[in-house]
Amino acid sequence: MATDSRFPDWVTLTWLDRTRLDPRDVAGAVAVTEAVRRVDTPMWMTDSTRSLTANLTYGWDAEPTEAALLRDETGRPVGLLRIDLPCWDNRHLGLLDVRVDPGHRRQGIGRALFQAGVQRVRREGRTMVLTESVDYGPAVGFAAALGFERAQDVAQRRQDLTALDWARLDTAYDEASAHAAAYELVRLPGRVPESMQSAVCELTSAINDAPTDGLDIEDETFTPERLLASEHMQELLGRRTYRLVARETATGTLAGVTVVSVDSEQPWHAEQYDTSVVRDHRGHRLGVLLKVAMLRWLREQEPQLREMDTWNAVSNTHMVGVNELLGYQVLLTGVEWQLHL
Repeated sequence: MATDSRFPDWVTLTWLDRTRLDPRDVAGAVAVTEAVRRVDTPMWMTDSTRSLTANLTYGWDAEPTEAALLRDETGRPVGLLRIDLPCWDNRHLGLLDVRVDPGHRRQGIGRALFQAGVQRVRREGRTMVLTESVDYGPAVGFAAALGFERAQDVAQRRQDLTALDWARLDTAYDEASAHAAAYELVRLPGRVPESMQSAVCELTSAINDAPTDGLDIEDETFTPERLLASEHMQELLGRRTYRLVARETATGTLAGVTVVSVDSEQPWHAEQYDTSVVRDHRGHRLGVLLKVAMLRWLREQEPQLREMDTWNAVSNTHMVGVNELLGYQVLLTGVEWQLHL
């Protein structure tokens, strides 16, 4: 627990200890997140204590999240600060996420939480802060007022899996297959076999070709150790992972990949993770082939699914075109903001 002169005297900031998490703190943090979601982004899925606990104790790719909870004088949680400090690459970055209960906004506590986060990032020797927001309302003005630079425009799209035009998708698949006769598709559910880990990591790095616009970031690095960490995190979250790869038949080289995750606690919803094709294998419509084949696989294995979400940079016109072909519709637009320290 700490007092900080940046905050009004009616609130108290508590940094959560991941080694001995208090379930009440986790519950309070999730409650703040849910209050914000209902007002700002009701189309998003709800968070859970399981998800937050996994992020705090283990973290995405074994990079644990740090968090601080803000409580009012009655003990009610009214604000949440989350900080991620990349370790595998981009060690100049700190990622901040601030949530303020809608009933306690415009009192300076959001700004104070950001300042506390920036101070923490500075102490770690990081030189840049990243944060994100929806592209409307007070969020944009708030980020600009704090000195953040608009670095990339992004869009979230959702696919209604109950209303897929399968005749159209089958036609798209057949047309793509005609261009991809030299490739075969390989299904990799769950954990990647050890014999394929290095090849899958090399394949995954193709995502670094996606547009980054004005973001001051470096390429991500992918290793078998990071892959194992990611797989373990998916299991902690209770998510079922489906990875589909395109392999050149003559050489055995992996050429393209798409990955989807299904939440076992909200099993009607899926998240589309990376889809990428290695540069030397582009032009064979592997992206379309992979994504339609993934939909066929999910129809077999997860027939209860009703929707799937994906995010793309607005400037990533090729992948946006593929997603629109598959029937994705824009849910909202967002902004990636950066601040050099």
